[in-house]
Amino acid sequence: MRRQLGLWGESIAAHFLQGKGYDILERNYYTRYGELDIICEKDRKLVFVEVKTRRSTQFGSPEEAVTRQKINHLRKAAMVYLNNWKGPYREIQFDVITILIDAGGQPGINHIEQAF
Repeated sequence: MRRQLGLWGESIAAHFLQGKGYDILERNYYTRYGELDIICEKDRKLVFVEVKTRRSTQFGSPEEAVTRQKINHLRKAAMVYLNNWKGPYREIQFDVITILIDAGGQPGINHIEQAF
């Protein structure tokens, strides 16, 4: 059930990003350090996006789930991706998109650009 919620949230985030002019390059890119949820590009900037989806804040906000350890794993996973990247980019950026589902089932989206 949690995996299904996560995939649903990632689809919402990808659609949201496309609406803001981002090109989605990869989704669910797996490395030995963990998964990169969304890798996208805008204006020759390569953006790694971590997506956190929650139905409630009973166990904390979705933003709180991006811990120091998670950030370290995301950075290492991004390095693996960059070692295989063939395209040009001016800079890289790490964003976080959190999605909180309200009582009516509607997603509230918070896009934190340059999160870390």
